[in-house]
Amino acid sequence: MALLNASLCCSTPKIPSRSHLLLPPSISLHSTSQVFNQQLQATRNFVLSLGQPTFLAFVSASLFLADPALAFKGGGPYGAGVTRGQDLSGKDFSGKTLIKQDFKTSILRQANFKGANLLGASFFDADLTGADLSDADLRGADFSLANVTKANLSNANLEGALATGNTSFRGSTINGADFTDVPLREDQREYLCKVADGVNPTTGNATRETLLCD
Repeated sequence: MALLNASLCCSTPKIPSRSHLLLPPSISLHSTSQVFNQQLQATRNFVLSLGQPTFLAFVSASLFLADPALAFKGGGPYGAGVTRGQDLSGKDFSGKTLIKQDFKTSILRQANFKGANLLGASFFDADLTGADLSDADLRGADFSLANVTKANLSNANLEGALATGNTSFRGSTINGADFTDVPLREDQREYLCKVADGVNPTTGNATRETLLCD
């Protein structure tokens, strides 16, 4: 028994070497290092061959492909500031030219767009609660899924605007607004017809007629 205990105590199990565990028999640590160095040198030579201007362009393109948000610089061709996905509550955009401006998913509560040129602008899924859109040019604007409740749309021109999905105009003032060719849900049309009045000063169209109320 003493002999057996001594054997168990003092014997050391044989542990395979690191190279045996990690590398196939045909590949040595030396050869792996050589391959890595060759690849590193090839990459360095490629970068140097590009030249600085081309290399910077290459990096910029890589960033754009990796994350489009990094390449996003503005909200539209006329508005240099970033207006997409922002909290712009109470901001004053009155009288500004914001053609095709991107306000997607932005919070625009009580924002002032009075008399602004918003031709083709996007308010997709935006919150326009209490916003002033009176006298604004909103032709072709996208209000899909937008919250336009309690907004002022007096004398606004919305010809051809989009209002698909869950768009709501509940509580909004629409005297003199032009809704020609706006694809409204039937429940929204019925609601707006109850409060529709006036004639648009730009198009000369009666609000009720553009909503097909009669």
